[in-house]
Amino acid sequence: MKITYYGHATLGIEVNDVSILVDPFITGNPKASHIDINSLQADYILITHAHQDHVLDVEAIAKRTNAVVVSNAEIVAHYDKLGIEGHPMNFGGSWDFEFGTVKYVVAQHSSSFPDGSYGGQPGGFVIEGERKNIYIAGDTSLTMDMKLIPLFLKLDLAILPIGDNFTMGIDEAIHASDFVECDKVLGYHFDTFGYIEIDHEEAKRKFFDKNKDLMLLEIGESIEL
Repeated sequence: MKITYYGHATLGIEVNDVSILVDPFITGNPKASHIDINSLQADYILITHAHQDHVLDVEAIAKRTNAVVVSNAEIVAHYDKLGIEGHPMNFGGSWDFEFGTVKYVVAQHSSSFPDGSYGGQPGGFVIEGERKNIYIAGDTSLTMDMKLIPLFLKLDLAILPIGDNFTMGIDEAIHASDFVECDKVLGYHFDTFGYIEIDHEEAKRKFFDKNKDLMLLEIGESIEL
């Protein structure tokens, strides 16, 4: 499983020869100006919630690649009206896709499209594929629901928001990694704009002091599990 960070909360995941994009927000992110969305492949686009900084490039990429949108029912219905195929999910539900199993899990946040229309309830994803298990938390506060995840599987990686103000900050993310019982963390949703800028070295030190590994990738950088 290969995971590429495209800035903010945008991820590319390659698993079982399938390309997945998560929350594509690239053209609106000056820090990701070197990423050409027309070069990105996507068989599936996973969307945690409907805020602009998570859906800005969904329509353009999905229409070019014929990607299937996977999200809550309201978001899928929105893109269905635009002629984009989707797979609706809701909390607690799982589905076996060609690349592996996806479970839609709780996130505590808000969700509306840029025009103010309802975007359903925000969520996160647990993905099982190539014998690896990852948790993509989405935009969320620390929540006790995270403790349910390790009851069913052992995570190899937790992808957690760390920018604070709109989501968890560093200290809460450390607790979240305890809740999901995963000490290997990829941080995201940080530095894009002033409200969520972080001190990288301090963040890494705080995780290290708790015997945890916090990875902060450069935009375009990848890791493999």
